[in-house]
Amino acid sequence: MQPEPLVRSQTDVVVHGIKTMITSGELTAGARLPIEKDLAARLGVSRGSLREGVRALALMGVLETRQGDGTYVTSLDPTLLLAPMGFMIDLQAPASVAHLQSVRRVLETEAVALAAARIGDEQLAQLEALLQGLEPALAGGDVDSESAMDVDINFHRVIAHASGNPALEALIEALASRTVRGRMWRVIKEQGAVQGAQDEHRAILAELKAHEPDRARIRMATHLLGVEEFLDEHADEAPPAVL
Repeated sequence: MQPEPLVRSQTDVVVHGIKTMITSGELTAGARLPIEKDLAARLGVSRGSLREGVRALALMGVLETRQGDGTYVTSLDPTLLLAPMGFMIDLQAPASVAHLQSVRRVLETEAVALAAARIGDEQLAQLEALLQGLEPALAGGDVDSESAMDVDINFHRVIAHASGNPALEALIEALASRTVRGRMWRVIKEQGAVQGAQDEHRAILAELKAHEPDRARIRMATHLLGVEEFLDEHADEAPPAVL
């Protein structure tokens, strides 16, 4: 017995039709969609169904409706298109943060390898300045946890950008921003965590300066594995809500 063919909803027809127009090159980033009456007739749907499909694509970051000016294709920037993934990540239970960190580790080890081959003097100087800015507090034994976390976030952000891969950078940003509370919990709870992270960041930076992709990959993997193991070991301990 042959399976019955799947019946697509009218909204799905609209989404698929506009997607095809974009992937075929008929519509490009920033292009204006045909007027509603003509597009609905072309796709064989009602104007109501067309609006539903357009709304769905707007939520996905593919289209934007400008009041009184029509509907346009967005820039299709990876950061914009991957934004809905952040919503999915936000819905994960706190116990899943170690799993998210594991995925982050896989992505960032590849990002740092790409960065090692491409990074320029300006970005290397940015990384050096970030780490140098934390040294006085470390030397005085009076490290502010929020300042330390800001350095950590920006250090990894510069490397992701230096990878030269916007899609990879957007994925890393989505995951990294959702693991901040867990990483802050480690800074507060684990003695020596800030100094340890600083030393590991220094080791990563040294490989970036030497343009050693394989060694940079190993350094980053080791660094992020420590965070992952902490989160896994303390999965039953919910970080304070104020973090």
